Amino acid sequence: MSAQAPVASLSPIPAPAAPAGKLHAGTPAFRATARAMFVGGFCTFAMLYGTQPLMPLFAHDFGLTPAAASGVVSMSTGALALSLIPASLLSDRFGRRELMNAALALASLLMLSSAFVGGFGAFLLLRALFGIVLAGLPAVAMAYLSEEVDGKSLGHSMGLYIAGNALGGMCGRFLAAVLADHFGWRGAVLALALIGCAGAWLFWRSLPPSRHFQPRRHDFARMRSELAAIAGDGGLPWLFLAAFLLMGCFVSLYNYLGFRLLAPPFNLSQSLLALVFSLYVVGIWASAWVGRLSDRLGRRNVLWLMVAAMLAGLALTLADSLWLLAPGIALFTFGFFAAHSVASSWVGLRARRGRALASALYLSCYYLGSSLYGSVSGLMWGYGGWPGVALALTAGLALLLAAALWLRRLQPLPAA
Repeated sequence: MSAQAPVASLSPIPAPAAPAGKLHAGTPAFRATARAMFVGGFCTFAMLYGTQPLMPLFAHDFGLTPAAASGVVSMSTGALALSLIPASLLSDRFGRRELMNAALALASLLMLSSAFVGGFGAFLLLRALFGIVLAGLPAVAMAYLSEEVDGKSLGHSMGLYIAGNALGGMCGRFLAAVLADHFGWRGAVLALALIGCAGAWLFWRSLPPSRHFQPRRHDFARMRSELAAIAGDGGLPWLFLAAFLLMGCFVSLYNYLGFRLLAPPFNLSQSLLALVFSLYVVGIWASAWVGRLSDRLGRRNVLWLMVAAMLAGLALTLADSLWLLAPGIALFTFGFFAAHSVASSWVGLRARRGRALASALYLSCYYLGSSLYGSVSGLMWGYGGWPGVALALTAGLALLLAAALWLRRLQPLPAA
């Protein structure tokens, strides 16, 4: 699903020269690194989004509206969004591996604690703390790989990390929904926490020490200059808006889908709901496919088409038949992953200065959309049920389509 890089506005602190050799595919150290990063990505997204199908259970047990129950996702993603850049700055001073180890271990312990809280307010507080500490892993994972892995093997290692993200997001949702049928939401959260604890141990055992990391001093004057260049670009602010709306609409659909499918006329069980959440796997294929398509047709000609696909899929979810609703969810999911892949890669092409900072800003907007839009859209459930939520998503997607069509007119930058 997403990958982060540290802020680029840094100047090195004098340090001894790092070892020259980097990790190559096929070596034991490379396999250990790839295994650790896959596990780290898997656990991050399993714990972050595994609570999503549990929202109807929280609403029932604590007497909440759907919008209030969405806090089990939005509190953690919002805190994570605000912590990405500070976490990347900390890693530049204290080390990538150390921060990632601490982040995954502490996040797993907070997840474990949340399975035993008595009130919903305490659960939300732990989810917010969980998002803050968890940011230490996704904020610097790509930086660690870039520093430690040879360029010819870098794509393979990063691909495994991103695959772990996508698979963890799907498996976390699926497992939580199935377990909740038999053990309630506490049993599901406990299972996700135990997966996180096991993953944190395997991550700590597998990830080799950094050999090429050098502590860095932050150059805030340069950062301000890069921020000004990013804000003055004709496309980057619109891509940040696209990130906010894309993730906001996507998370909103899955946030309130459970409320729709557990109620008449569908009356699904939590276990059957898990099968619907497995449509998430469509996105894993979409990201790779659309990359080849955008290479042929250009990102400016593909982004708006994927947003249009999301709108078409949303329209199908209004049907009271699973034979129409399920393909609608699949089409919406496909369009989201494809559009996110196009937009996130476009940021790297547009950002000639402060590329890592631009990437961090994109991802911060991405997770803020999950937190803010994902909760606010739930207010429409109280006014009109699923059609009300669909109306809120239509408004967001219409604005997103307008931004994509404006970006279509943007002239590509000359080759660097």
